[in-house]
Amino acid sequence: MLDVSGLGIRFGGNHAVRDVTASIAAGQITAIIGPNGAGKSTFFNLISGFYQPTSGSITFRGEDITRLKTHQVVGRGIARTFQTTTIYKDLSVLENAMIGHRIRTRAGLLDALLRTARERQDDAGSRAGARQALERVGLASQADRPAGALTQEGQKRVGIAMALSSDPKLLLLDEPAAGMNPEETVNLMGLIRDLVAGGLTVALVEHKMSLVMGLANQIVVLHHGQKIAQGTPQQVGHDPAVVEAYLGSHAHGGQMGHNTTDPQEAGHA
Repeated sequence: MLDVSGLGIRFGGNHAVRDVTASIAAGQITAIIGPNGAGKSTFFNLISGFYQPTSGSITFRGEDITRLKTHQVVGRGIARTFQTTTIYKDLSVLENAMIGHRIRTRAGLLDALLRTARERQDDAGSRAGARQALERVGLASQADRPAGALTQEGQKRVGIAMALSSDPKLLLLDEPAAGMNPEETVNLMGLIRDLVAGGLTVALVEHKMSLVMGLANQIVVLHHGQKIAQGTPQQVGHDPAVVEAYLGSHAHGGQMGHNTTDPQEAGHA
């Protein structure tokens, strides 16, 4: 579904991402892992148009999207969430989800001011699309509640619904389990599996290795902005370069252990 070739970006003399060539297969879950500062979120920012690369190319479903702006990337079918939940807590859950659908609407400012037929049609479409997204993340019954009244897990699901409302083909999840307890993490894993079973392709950046190993079909490992491995969890988990660069002293018997930034994950393979 998505291929990057020689992708790189530098900020001054710092190569945040350097010469990365990798792929994301349709209908699968791809995990992007690596220690803090490895370039994982920057990699997502390049794919989603928040940053413009200084080298390389990005191809999505056969189209070169390397120089597209963020809204154009979303329009092509790529949506993302962020490490910090970016929801509007004073708005309802439904109103938050509607924001994501607005990328698909045709009405402009004048339509909104005059409340034209086009605006009314777009508003109805946004509500329908938002409700469908809330259904997918299990929040249909919470549609009229203020988003800020939801639990941490609920607010994370609102953020995912906002992304789903734009009707993406590829969903980028940036540390979706951050701040979640083990039970919430298991619930999130079930949600991601359901989304992929429904036809979505997912790529995620995540530190919780139990989630990565339990979900991912393939893993891309970044270190100092460069790709050092890509393969199945089993292949990556036994890769000597990954063990040395990413896991360090926490690797046991050459197998993938846990990230040092996530003490809750100690002991999970």
